[in-house]
Amino acid sequence: MSVSIEKSDDIWTIIHDRPEARNAMDPESADALVAAFEEFDKSAAKVGVLWGAGGTFCAGFDLKYAATATPANRAERPDLSFPLGSAAPPRGPLGPTRMELSKPVIGAIEGPAVAGGMELAMWCDIRVMAEDAYMGVYCRRWGIPLMDGGTVRLPRLIGQGKALEITLTGRKVSAEECYAIGLCEKVEPTGTTRQAAEVMAREIARFPQDAMLADRRTIIEGQGLSVRDALKLEWANGSHGNKNSAAGAARFASGVGRHGDFTKI
Repeated sequence: MSVSIEKSDDIWTIIHDRPEARNAMDPESADALVAAFEEFDKSAAKVGVLWGAGGTFCAGFDLKYAATATPANRAERPDLSFPLGSAAPPRGPLGPTRMELSKPVIGAIEGPAVAGGMELAMWCDIRVMAEDAYMGVYCRRWGIPLMDGGTVRLPRLIGQGKALEITLTGRKVSAEECYAIGLCEKVEPTGTTRQAAEVMAREIARFPQDAMLADRRTIIEGQGLSVRDALKLEWANGSHGNKNSAAGAARFASGVGRHGDFTKI
């Protein structure tokens, strides 16, 4: 199996391991990733980490597999088209890229995250990249469009102009540039991104979850709303996530957490 899960208390690390294809995705791997994240979302785990084994995050969809497809086996593939109305969509070509999880996922990126692999990275809430990791719309060379949310998420992360330049040229985007333009949130020494992502995940898991998840929902769901509608959404989500605020305020009043101290919460 190309996908496995390592569980450590509140943190689940979902591992994609397909070394013969530089962790490029085929339908079996895509289905396995979806199943792993469905299990994660239903579990008591608080934060997930997505990591590609062997020094490669994901080289996109497996073009060698695609090149050998025949009309017969194409017909056997699941239909990934969006249904009419509000029915839940099928998985994306790269697996979980259409899933809307209730909990955060941190992408730990070593080596290439290119083409669909870049789209998979952008699906994560937060990205931690190795110093020599890189992204890029490498599928530009082969006439393959982005179909796993890349054209939706990239401009939301870095703005329309830069998103167009990166998408239309297909060029390599280094970890340093990704950090500078907001395409990743941390850059770490090569070989340490999984550890760094898991450390961050444990920090997030320490906090009262209702309030943290309410703020996450508002940031994600508020994209594109007017200021007034976004403020209404924030109030609604915040009211739902306000269950532990009185207890938290009482702990602060007792002297815990003064001067920005995060050690005892």
